[in-house]
Amino acid sequence: MANYHSLNLYQGLKMKQELKPKMLQSLQMLAMPIMELEQHLKQELITNPLLEMREDRDSEDDISEVEPETSKESETDIEDDVENDMSKNVEEVKELSEILDNWNDYHHEISSRSTDSDEMGPEMYMPYIVEGKVVFLQQLYSLHLTDDELDYATDLLDSVNQHGFLPEGYSVIESASDYDILPERALEIHQIILHLDPSGITAQNIQECLLVQLNEEQLMNDKLVNIITYEFENLIHRRYQRIASNQGINEEQVLNCRNQIAKLDPKPGLRIGTASENYIIPDVIIKEIDDDFEVIVNDSLTPNIILNPRYKKMINRKQYDRETIQFVREKINSAKFLIKSMYMRMRTLERVTQSIIKHQHDFFYRSSGVLVPLTYSFIAQDLDVSESTISRVVRHKYADTPFGVIPLKNFFSSTAGRDDNYESVSRQRVKSLIHKYIDVEDKSNPISDKELVDMLKDDGLNISRRIVAKYRDEMGVLNSRLRRIQ
Repeated sequence: MANYHSLNLYQGLKMKQELKPKMLQSLQMLAMPIMELEQHLKQELITNPLLEMREDRDSEDDISEVEPETSKESETDIEDDVENDMSKNVEEVKELSEILDNWNDYHHEISSRSTDSDEMGPEMYMPYIVEGKVVFLQQLYSLHLTDDELDYATDLLDSVNQHGFLPEGYSVIESASDYDILPERALEIHQIILHLDPSGITAQNIQECLLVQLNEEQLMNDKLVNIITYEFENLIHRRYQRIASNQGINEEQVLNCRNQIAKLDPKPGLRIGTASENYIIPDVIIKEIDDDFEVIVNDSLTPNIILNPRYKKMINRKQYDRETIQFVREKINSAKFLIKSMYMRMRTLERVTQSIIKHQHDFFYRSSGVLVPLTYSFIAQDLDVSESTISRVVRHKYADTPFGVIPLKNFFSSTAGRDDNYESVSRQRVKSLIHKYIDVEDKSNPISDKELVDMLKDDGLNISRRIVAKYRDEMGVLNSRLRRIQ
């Protein structure tokens, strides 16, 4: 029944992450790349009739205030409380109108700075490949995992074969130690990944892969669980009578279990092994001006939002009933929150990028191309925000820099180990040294991974052999046996 408890653990972790709808919407907008944000805002305009999009940023639509028109009928036939509510709505609409005017002014200023009066057209789009694994891991972003925990989860996924299974003998606990993650937490994270969609990826064997795909009712079926756990070899060879004898059930029950198992996916990795071409537009623009760097949030695709003139006149004239009052109030509050979320997204993206430039000083100001170790938690402390906020801001967003278009996540050079002063060491530095060692090696007697570990240690870097092998593979360098030239 261990798997049943694991399922409960996963569901419990998900329940803890439930947020109020408005807060969830704000967090989702923070995480959206610019093209996804554009679609989201257009959808919001469809669901809120008080708002509409002004296509031409320079046009001056007639959205002037309309003074309330009161009549004897409205003064005598409408109840006082309804009249008061109407008056409140008129004031709230005026407030919303001012908010929208301020937002559009701010929005126009940012957009002008980003494009230098030249709109970013389709020629600015850049094709890129979205791996199925990347999409799969996006499911973790709504959970409050630390930077190290996300790196560990990525490591687990990178270690699976094409069918989605971890190598034989792979230890999820030993792997977690490289990220300073305790064994209990490592097992929790592994269970979370196992229950993502599609379920079963990072399983250590076919039995574990199938068990995590069972629903709650199936997990309560001891016979079904036992057949998967202990009788799988007999099952694939159709030894139904032997299974029935071993489990103390009849053959019909065995066949029923077999039919349920047949609906499970024994190779879920194949479902995330594909890639699709997509397009990106930089979310931030970093310009070098007078030996300094200016951060401009790319606002070129964000629509200008105005009040629907028809609704505005109707509200000012108080031509609606009590039911409409409540509807209008809800839409006003929704519009205010939308603008607030858009503004907070832009400000947070700008502040995070400025902090990245400050802490990657050599990369920008000396054009060294070398990134120092930098984590989400470090930037979070600098800006006094949560680590999960930084994670949402940088993922799947790109910066147009003087050095090319770069994923924001690339500026966070995750730690690979410690140096003699117990400072974090970046992956880039380790890879650079490995490349240097191998470039000058004796090709008839190449350097082994163990020797690379020792050489790094001589340079004051404490890196595990497994990490060295992983980085060597990422660099496309063969192992010492295959590099040997006779």
